[in-house]
Amino acid sequence: MQQRTVITGTGCFIPPVVKENKDFAQQSFYGEEGTRIEAPGSEIVEKFQEITGIEERRYASEGMNSSDMAIEAARRAIADSGIDPEQLDQIIVAHNFGNVISHTIQTDILPALASRVKHALGIRNPQCVAYDILFGCPGWLQGVIQSDAFIKAGVAQRTLVVGTETLSRVVDRYDRDSMIFADGAGAAVLEARPSDNTQAGILSCSVQSHCTDEAYYLFLGKSNLPEADPHVRYIKMKGRKVYEYAMQHVPAAMKDCLDKAGVPIEEVKKVFLHQANEKMDEGIIKRLYKLYGKKELPEHIMPMNIHKLGNSSVATIPTLFDMVKKGQWDVHDLQPGDVVLFASVGAGMNINAVCYRM
Repeated sequence: MQQRTVITGTGCFIPPVVKENKDFAQQSFYGEEGTRIEAPGSEIVEKFQEITGIEERRYASEGMNSSDMAIEAARRAIADSGIDPEQLDQIIVAHNFGNVISHTIQTDILPALASRVKHALGIRNPQCVAYDILFGCPGWLQGVIQSDAFIKAGVAQRTLVVGTETLSRVVDRYDRDSMIFADGAGAAVLEARPSDNTQAGILSCSVQSHCTDEAYYLFLGKSNLPEADPHVRYIKMKGRKVYEYAMQHVPAAMKDCLDKAGVPIEEVKKVFLHQANEKMDEGIIKRLYKLYGKKELPEHIMPMNIHKLGNSSVATIPTLFDMVKKGQWDVHDLQPGDVVLFASVGAGMNINAVCYRM
């Protein structure tokens, strides 16, 4: 009997430390060439907010790691689903930097974060396979796509997919782009359901990787501060290149996903985009609708939490989805039968999209 993959529980963890834009106003910023940017800090911050939409972001507290946030989000998702954790067949944790200890930039991924989550949940079942996935910001969504493949192949019946990140610990504080990044974790439990008993579940997916000129649009590089240690590396981004890439490729991948599902654009209730940049996300969805010959967007089609939570990479989509699903975010809500479209873009460069019926 054909199986359909259904999200039966979600959970997220929002870190407690609030970092407002005004907190960066006294910061000295430098360009890529190491020249100090002479504009007043308040002016830099104001322009940053106009472009990205970010007003504040959340950072993990000093003693908290990515795996700690992943564990909490996982517990909440499992509780929401009502399953016994021992019934999980897979635990997939998406991240990019593992645990980065406070006041260092050393990455700790031994053991894998998924193994740490399984350990903390007290799962003894050896058939529950725990592993990490590195796929840039689309990592959590890629974990969902892998779960769907395993479930439809009959290899798994229940999976837990977590996205977690502490980007605040790998940013160069002298780089204006450092204000984009944030911390957080989101999780979901996915289960197999007979397709003849439910119409809910994953309808289709689309995945792309562009790794020629695009491979190093996001990378690790030295600080913009001229006298900084050249051996220490921080997250860096070619912002204009990323924007142009996203505008060109993400709407097409989203359309491909919808077309595979046979779902008209008019039936889409919500679009959950990776919370990368407000202007970029608005541009992506406008281009998606333009591909269908639509000039006007439906009201409240795209929930956003980047204004208050910043860009937490793999955690943005599951965090936002959990909030909307539980009626915790603005005017947005979801009802059984609603069709939603998930999409993300990030380092690699990688793109993915999933069409899902609630």
